[in-house]
Amino acid sequence: MPEPNPALIELEVATPERELVREPVSEIQIPALEGYLGVLPGHAPLVSLLGSGALSYTAAGKKTYLAIQGGFLEVLPDRVRVLADVAERGTAIDLAQARAQLAEAQAQAQLPNAEPDACLAAVALAEARIAAASSS
Repeated sequence: MPEPNPALIELEVATPERELVREPVSEIQIPALEGYLGVLPGHAPLVSLLGSGALSYTAAGKKTYLAIQGGFLEVLPDRVRVLADVAERGTAIDLAQARAQLAEAQAQAQLPNAEPDACLAAVALAEARIAAASSS
């Protein structure tokens, strides 16, 4: 078994349906519920709720983006586990479609019988998809 590299931290990103990422990375930016959280190897342990946004990480000098929404985050000194309700690679997102979804979500929010929580979640997910696709 190879020696772990202390300059790297293992990142795992999964949804209930599938695992998206499992690789050693040098840094991670994660949208937690109260704002973005930067994680480097050796970070203090913590558990947090996830928010909506573009998760980014650097592996082998290349930055990668994912749109995520909801779930949980566990940070350990040598590993980060992201268990997201929704996660999608930025490279797999159709930017025009994501922008159309944002416009639709914003229009739905203006309706008199709109459910505020559902509308906010739809807008946040569309914005996360746009951010991840635009950065990829």
